[in-house]
Amino acid sequence: MKVYSDIPARRVSQLVADIGVVLWVVLWVRVAQRVHDATMALAEPGRELAGAGVSFRGTMTSAGNGVDDLPLLEDRVATPFRSAAGVGSEIEQAGNNLVTAVERVALLLAVTTALVPILIVGLFWLVQRLRFIRRAGAAQRFIDAAPDLDLFALRAMANQPMPRLAKISDDPAGAWRRGESDVINALALLELAEIGLRPPPMAAA
Repeated sequence: MKVYSDIPARRVSQLVADIGVVLWVVLWVRVAQRVHDATMALAEPGRELAGAGVSFRGTMTSAGNGVDDLPLLEDRVATPFRSAAGVGSEIEQAGNNLVTAVERVALLLAVTTALVPILIVGLFWLVQRLRFIRRAGAAQRFIDAAPDLDLFALRAMANQPMPRLAKISDDPAGAWRRGESDVINALALLELAEIGLRPPPMAAA
């Protein structure tokens, strides 16, 4: 499997693209963290409400316990205080529910903020990298198998723009049919450079 091009300039551009994708991912993860933190600030009222409920419940429970042992009153005074403590529990639960809801929204916003731009760029990058790996790997097997570059010369005539072909020969197809090695090699080198492979030593010479 060939991951990077043999051509120095193209290999550098591939490395730059890979580093750029990594930096892009890091950037949007940081942005998502900021969004999450900013959204979580909305949970502060819920925490305060839950804290107030805990405090109220504790106060009412202590008051109920304080009057529980008064003579002659039995539980007639303590019972209302203990009932009021249940209201504190409800207030605490409401505050906790608010915090939970904000946490879910913050997580959803953070994931969406990071995932959308990362997927847009990442999928484009992945398609390009897999396309290069597939093409270069297949072409490399032909180069390793035989030094004859007729196949790549033929592909160049099918794939390369006409102005590039005209720079090599006025009649590249005729030269290929006649077996003119210099034209065949030039066409093959053009196609190999497009794929990102270094030609065999004899062709380069």
